[in-house]
Amino acid sequence: MFTQLTERFEGILKTLRGHGKVSEKNIQDALKEVRRALLEADVNYKVVKEFLDEVQAESVGEKVLQSVTPGQQIIKIIHDRMVHLLGGQHRPVRFAKHPAPTVWMLVGLQGSGKTTTCGKLAARFAKAGRKPLMVACDLARPAAVEQLVRLGKQINVPVHTGAAGAKPINVAVAGLAAATAAHSDLVILDTAGRLHVNDELMQEVAALKGRVHPTETFFVADAMTGQDAVTSAKAFTERVGVDGVIFTKLDGDARGGAALSVVKVAGAPILFAGVGEKIEDLEPFHPDRMAARILGMGDVVTLVEKAQEAVDAKLAQKWEEKLRKAQFDFEDVLEQLKQLEKMGPLESVLGMIPGVGGKLKGLAVDPQAQKRTEAIILSMTPQERRQPEILNGSRRQRIAHGSGTSIQEVNRLIKQFGMMQKMMKTLNKPGRRGRGGIPFPV
Repeated sequence: MFTQLTERFEGILKTLRGHGKVSEKNIQDALKEVRRALLEADVNYKVVKEFLDEVQAESVGEKVLQSVTPGQQIIKIIHDRMVHLLGGQHRPVRFAKHPAPTVWMLVGLQGSGKTTTCGKLAARFAKAGRKPLMVACDLARPAAVEQLVRLGKQINVPVHTGAAGAKPINVAVAGLAAATAAHSDLVILDTAGRLHVNDELMQEVAALKGRVHPTETFFVADAMTGQDAVTSAKAFTERVGVDGVIFTKLDGDARGGAALSVVKVAGAPILFAGVGEKIEDLEPFHPDRMAARILGMGDVVTLVEKAQEAVDAKLAQKWEEKLRKAQFDFEDVLEQLKQLEKMGPLESVLGMIPGVGGKLKGLAVDPQAQKRTEAIILSMTPQERRQPEILNGSRRQRIAHGSGTSIQEVNRLIKQFGMMQKMMKTLNKPGRRGRGGIPFPV
């Protein structure tokens, strides 16, 4: 989402770093570019003005202008103010005290992704050891109940549905009773939305909230709708009360202004971000990490966390041992590819590496390349995977035909694997071990 904004900031910060000395004019010129970049990203103009006033007030001080590295000082100020703009510190979600079940209520406009987000939250916290129950209170949208039931089956989480003609409040109350009976400690309510903010919607949501007293009320916003999402969040916060915002489609092509405006305008922190269509594509929102991504500094912490979640520790230890003994084969490469898939789209993973995000523009990252590599390896016999040296011309031709790829692609993969093996033999020579660690050969 922030690709264009990141590009602009990388250029601005590069200019600032290049100045041995920084004058007030340099700062003014840089802030004009920052202003233009933020407005083009659809950030609320009042938020932009306040942000720039804060940066300028800190940047023109004597401490900065006479600093040994004034450019770096200003970059730090911009980063710190960006973190503040996005909410300051990460705010974890709240849980009710035992034995009462935690109740989370999702509100928002129709089409914002509430039902899918219910499933993502349930899957995430079921994995963390909670026992969730989803309650289908969206009785206005056709097939909303069926969608939630289908999601529940997919993630193996129960869904409470009301009888035909039941009112949302009655369904919610019955859902809480069902959760208590089933010893569920987390109840997630999927409520109805409308195409726009109106009195009927607000009254319905307020009445439901007053009856179930949720531990958290999340406003679910589609990041692709820009400032409309911010305006809606503000309306829900003022008339219903919102504890936090969950942005969906934060991996899309929108300019990102909604995420940068909502905390200041609506007064509610961003708690989660939907970053893909898969059920596991929901991330806790960390203002400092997001600010670093926007400014082109990467997000190594999230990258490491994703790797820890995706990669099985025993498998990693096995790979390291095989790499050290130069016994790594195509069976291991196939396992690594499957682990890498769990980390999400390759562009998203690469964007977390410092200095890489802004260079992705124009780079053709083929989402099917990994699938073709898997197809090639799966078309090999078990013996060929373990002994790549036996892959002669006729075997390669058969593999290309079986995988639906070309002989050139098969040759390229085998050549890359051979180069990796040579590199590992060099690194594992006496006196070379331990210099730089084991590379991830995918």
